[in-house]
Amino acid sequence: MATNKRDLLLSTAERLFYTEGYHATGIDRILSESGVAKMTLYKHFRSKEELILAVLDARQQPMLERLREACDKLPPRKALLGVFEGLNTMINSPSAFCGCLFINAAAEYHDRDHPIHQRSAAYKAQFQTHLRELLEALDAPQPAQLARQLQFLVEGALSMAHIEGPADQALLAKAAADKLLQAAGI
Repeated sequence: MATNKRDLLLSTAERLFYTEGYHATGIDRILSESGVAKMTLYKHFRSKEELILAVLDARQQPMLERLREACDKLPPRKALLGVFEGLNTMINSPSAFCGCLFINAAAEYHDRDHPIHQRSAAYKAQFQTHLRELLEALDAPQPAQLARQLQFLVEGALSMAHIEGPADQALLAKAAADKLLQAAGI
């Protein structure tokens, strides 16, 4: 639940950007659904792009924190496979699954020099670093390469669940990840 006008704008914008798209969602729609005045919006965000960046930042931090918390509670191998279990839960949640907020942003702002595309890429890089650190804790051979391969499975599951509709994509990716880990001797 939003605790102030800024949080209300962020939560409303995130929901609309996620379900309807960044370009398709106008400022007037966000204002109408949030009940916040235009002047208040521009007090917090100078532009729609700044609002989008704030939405991505607001989503990024809790997601990375949840990953770190899970790693603190589980051995590294279980934490790696747990990523796919968490992904399965997210994909099959009761709310509508509309893909990945970050992939969607990068797709709509496809110029790699655009700040929104860069912010999305930065999140994906942080996620890959998280996977690599878990692999390093397991003394995995070529942890950077294996982290990329595991991330490809995550991203593929996200994309296919978005295209096909939620099903067992993350669980199939988890089975493939388990085989990759076994092949690496982990």
